[in-house]
Amino acid sequence: MTAQDKDPAAAARGAKLASDFTQSLHYDRRLYSEDIAGSIAHARMLGKQGIIDSDEAAKIIEGLQQIEQEISAGTFAWKPDLEDIHMNIESRLHEIIGETAGRLHTARSRNDQVATDTRLWVKKAAQDAANALRQVQEALLQQAQRHTESVLPGYTHLQRGQPVVFAHHLLAYFEMFDRDAGRFLAAKRAADVMPLGSGAMAGSPYPLDRESVAEELGFAAISANSMDAVSDRDFILYYLFAASVTMAHLSRLAEEFIIWSSDEFGFIRLSDEYTSGSSIMPQKRNPDFAELIRGKTGRVYGHLMALLTTVKGLPLTYNRDLQEDKEGLFDAADTVLPALSAAAGMISGMTINADRMRLAADRSYILATDIADYLVGKGVPFRQAYIAVSALAKQSIATGIGFGELTMEHFRSASSLFDDDVMQVTLDSAVAARDVPGGTAPGRVKEALQQAMKRLDAANSEM
Repeated sequence: MTAQDKDPAAAARGAKLASDFTQSLHYDRRLYSEDIAGSIAHARMLGKQGIIDSDEAAKIIEGLQQIEQEISAGTFAWKPDLEDIHMNIESRLHEIIGETAGRLHTARSRNDQVATDTRLWVKKAAQDAANALRQVQEALLQQAQRHTESVLPGYTHLQRGQPVVFAHHLLAYFEMFDRDAGRFLAAKRAADVMPLGSGAMAGSPYPLDRESVAEELGFAAISANSMDAVSDRDFILYYLFAASVTMAHLSRLAEEFIIWSSDEFGFIRLSDEYTSGSSIMPQKRNPDFAELIRGKTGRVYGHLMALLTTVKGLPLTYNRDLQEDKEGLFDAADTVLPALSAAAGMISGMTINADRMRLAADRSYILATDIADYLVGKGVPFRQAYIAVSALAKQSIATGIGFGELTMEHFRSASSLFDDDVMQVTLDSAVAARDVPGGTAPGRVKEALQQAMKRLDAANSEM
């Protein structure tokens, strides 16, 4: 006799612990719509195939539709002791239609059922993320259209490097988010394979029409191997990877917003909607939304690493470990979608201080490369030109003289090849000189902007 046998209270506590530890209802109830859709399609197929009576199939479908209405209306009585979404729905179906409810689970397992539910959910979530990314891209293009001539410092190592136009900088993020949308659509394609009909692991002995169920549920294909079908979670990894890279890009943008909106930079002003005040410092306008995007990035990374760690040691086929696939998935989606919405809002609502950007570029040594290129145009090897202009820059920094204040005497002390036309090297000439595809010359940027608009229009038409 065990200690729990002697102590009923301990036995009750143990039973409750077991129930609490294994139940997943508190999060997988989010799959109710997908679960019911899958069950309706399955029941309809069972009836058509003569596996169950067609009247029974109709009765099951009618009961499932009632359950969906109850859940949507908030009147459904969830029972945690029934462990998960599947058993809650099946139990309620039994209450509504009686013993016929037991026919529904013919020729399927919770293993292929939950895999089907989750794939349906990921397909929609991935498309939602891609759509949200298009909104961010739209906001970027709207700002870029206004600033194809606005010059600001381009940075490497957060040190002023070369002048660029602001639209060119924004279009860099357009490209990042375009790749992100592609990754989410790849996750959608990865999820677009129906596992239902795989049973617990070995397939089904019934004459199933899997293709008709896949067509009804909107799947592009059916799974080719029943063992892989019930144990595969690659499609969730695809989604989490896409979400992680997207959050990385959002975090980079957020970091720039935080820096640019500081008094030290003053390049942009974020709208009041996306900033907050201080509890003690009345003058403060804290970039809270940008900081939260940056801060939430780590939690999405964590969900990717958690699932990678979960699946790395699992033998075929289904293992209860896979119950851990959904909480991180749902939280990642609940994180990335609001982050994308906040980013689109910040971009659309921010005010650009183009004069401050240009002044920052002007009061620097940002034309050094262009001055070296000037000497290259006079026949000097670039490495020698680099050394000459480097010495000129060091002298200017030491004396506190900006490049815009240098005289011909200063230039000729660095190289006798400098002539009066070196004074024509300006911020505008520097950006105009980068007249190559992908460069920051205003003409090229305008072309890139037009192409980006066409690409976005094409992507939106495919939604």
